[in-house]
Amino acid sequence: MRGIVKLFASLREATGSSEVEWELTDGATVETLMKYLQKRFPGLDRLSVNAWIAVNRHYAALDTPLQDGDEVALFPPVSGG
Repeated sequence: MRGIVKLFASLREATGSSEVEWELTDGATVETLMKYLQKRFPGLDRLSVNAWIAVNRHYAALDTPLQDGDEVALFPPVSGG
């Protein structure tokens, strides 16, 4: 199955792209995708640990199953006042 990951802020900078295509086997979860991305883009490992994750515009946990055509968005944690 295939899909798109949209990356924002420092995550986008770490990959050099605002969108990345992914291809995983059936039964993959968000956690599977995160490991795939961290292996493909070594700079993501430290940045994506606390990332907010959305699948098809709904916040998602690591155990959320993925489907063919899903759009996953990764947002770095935000702080400020």
